[in-house]
Amino acid sequence: MAIHGKKYADAEKQFDRSVQYDPTEALEIVKKAASAKFDETVELSIRLGVDVRHADQQVRGAVSLPAGTGKAVKVLVFAKGDKAKEAEAAGADVVGAEDVVTRIQEGWLDFDVAVATPDMMGMVGKLGRVLGPRGLMPNPKTGTVTFDVTNAISEIKAGKVEYRTDKTGIIAAPIGKVSFDTDKLAVNFKALMDAIVRAKPAAAKGVYLKSITVSSTMGPGIKVNPAKLVANAER
Repeated sequence: MAIHGKKYADAEKQFDRSVQYDPTEALEIVKKAASAKFDETVELSIRLGVDVRHADQQVRGAVSLPAGTGKAVKVLVFAKGDKAKEAEAAGADVVGAEDVVTRIQEGWLDFDVAVATPDMMGMVGKLGRVLGPRGLMPNPKTGTVTFDVTNAISEIKAGKVEYRTDKTGIIAAPIGKVSFDTDKLAVNFKALMDAIVRAKPAAAKGVYLKSITVSSTMGPGIKVNPAKLVANAER
């Protein structure tokens, strides 16, 4: 059993763990309960009623958060020639080809998102065992394998986040910082939830949204009432 400190215990006293709150109320509690000396990230966790052992029930995608993430994102772009120049002009933090592949093989991973032009994927594929488990592998489903590198970089820098189910059927993704106004967190919450509801696999049966929780980096999880969201998902 995990042992938490006094600040965590004090935060737990500010809400009822047995209650499923409305999204806005849950977000307000998260903000109020946050006590770290840094600007904590607010994370949304959703347990889905899917069997991820089957490829047709895995949920993965990307969504642009209207209010951004509050984080400076380091973007790596695998590209050559004119596309490399375009990526640099668009604000990519690192641009390269074979040289970057070698750096990553040697252990360098100082970036948050990787983008690749389609012609580079044969080379990037060699990094699958390194980037895949960390969620850093470029993927067409998330818009990170594209020739339109300018748009991809712009969306990522503006607040585009990727989401995908882990081996237990849970999706966890950031929706902002505790310093955000509640309305900004709420609009980001809605954007991510709408995307996940739309991504419901046709093969998924029964209750799709099993549980929803919001929390800050160092704070406890606040349960969100999924009733209306479940109803929308199962129509």
